[in-house]
Amino acid sequence: MIANREIAIEHESLTLPVRMPDFSLMRLLRPLLIFHLLLTATSFASVSPIPPPPPDLAAYIARPEPDYGWTLQTTGDLGTCDYWLLKLKSQVWHGIPWEHDVVIIRPKGVAPSDTMLLINNGGKFSPKYTAHGIMLANLVKAPVAIVLGVPRQPLFDGKTEDRLVAETFVRYLETEDSSWPLLFPMVKSVVKGMDAIQAFTKQEWGADAAPEKFIVTGASKRGWTTWLTAAADPRVSAIAPMVIDLLNIPEQITLQHDRLGGYSEQIKPYTERQLVPSPDTPQARHLWAMVDPWSYRAGYTLPKMIVLGNNDRYWSTDALNVYWDGLPGPKYISYTPNAGHDLSPRNAAGKRELPMRALNNIAAFVRCQLTGRELPAVTWKHDDTDTPDGPRLRLTVTARPAPTRINLWTATSPTTDFRNARWESRPVDLAAATHSGGGAGDPQPVVITLAAPQSGHLAFYADLDYQVDELPLRLCTQLRIVGSDTPAVHLAKTP
Repeated sequence: MIANREIAIEHESLTLPVRMPDFSLMRLLRPLLIFHLLLTATSFASVSPIPPPPPDLAAYIARPEPDYGWTLQTTGDLGTCDYWLLKLKSQVWHGIPWEHDVVIIRPKGVAPSDTMLLINNGGKFSPKYTAHGIMLANLVKAPVAIVLGVPRQPLFDGKTEDRLVAETFVRYLETEDSSWPLLFPMVKSVVKGMDAIQAFTKQEWGADAAPEKFIVTGASKRGWTTWLTAAADPRVSAIAPMVIDLLNIPEQITLQHDRLGGYSEQIKPYTERQLVPSPDTPQARHLWAMVDPWSYRAGYTLPKMIVLGNNDRYWSTDALNVYWDGLPGPKYISYTPNAGHDLSPRNAAGKRELPMRALNNIAAFVRCQLTGRELPAVTWKHDDTDTPDGPRLRLTVTARPAPTRINLWTATSPTTDFRNARWESRPVDLAAATHSGGGAGDPQPVVITLAAPQSGHLAFYADLDYQVDELPLRLCTQLRIVGSDTPAVHLAKTP
């Protein structure tokens, strides 16, 4: 994560520096200008050719690993599923061997498929790190693999997670050795995991039963790894990155500082090491370009389910708007309201619930990839409309097929920091909100309007309910943040 607008990384480095003097009119217009930037930045970016990504990740993945290998440790059953536990050595990185538990889970009586869901996660084989894999295997009715130990940690005086990532970034800046960024061996762990899974299943289940393609998912740093693995290995046919809302890092950090009034406390490991704001050096720009999924976006034509928690403390609530338009190919949004970085929603009493909305959405997405079923096509537009009672906020949603239900989700906050906000929903009256338009047989748009806030700020979006093989699927629109001091705008937003 970084800060400098000039650094070309993670998403796309369109930079529209807006430094406004502290005049009252400019303060009034600032929210509008920010919203306009979010709505138009990727449109401007699309005019310019996308630069080729740095070659460093591909070079690291292609590097021979003479110590690579795997062995079968044990087999058994986990209730409704059989499992096979492999021990994998993926690589030796700066003299440190990376070893992983790889768990292959297959529901009893279920035949193998040519595509397998692969979860990359931390830790070792245990109920804690396999529970969601078992649940997903049963939901998608297909084998699932889990590559654990991503990354190898703790390292370098006990550092883990973001502190470990930041340490390796600093080591790159000190040495310019592009093998240092921790994301590279994390990606290679997944790549070598795919190698081992294919080799083992071919041996155990038969050549025709080994998966040829993988749907990759993971959360947080493993979500970051998911994006980069899709850029590095053509066997990845779809991805569902979770709670990693950082594409186009320079613009993200600018937005975060503005929305939150500073940098999130969750990225303190990077601010402490002077990685955020990013040093204005060629080395720092190259570092962030290497690890930013935005650098590789031209290749992301595969289906993508982006899974986020509305109250994740790492990011600005509307961070996805920075990069959404610039992503090619099929793409879908899964927001979990009142959920943070763990995707577990909290009810009104503050009690934590299971992350079933996110898991069901991933399962339905995977099920469609396995069966060839098309996911619903949903488009939307955020703008304003004039009414006899004054201007109102408008969200127009068009979907094929029509959903069984649409919910409007809203939250209010005294500032543009919505991480502690409480999200509430109300069903949309489809009969009243559906407008005629288009030709015969075309889906009819649903128009939702609501009043602008009288004070503070309002955030809102819609989600659409579907069923996929009895699995609930909720597809979301982008969300929009509007302040009481934001002038009425008439800006179209089409995905």
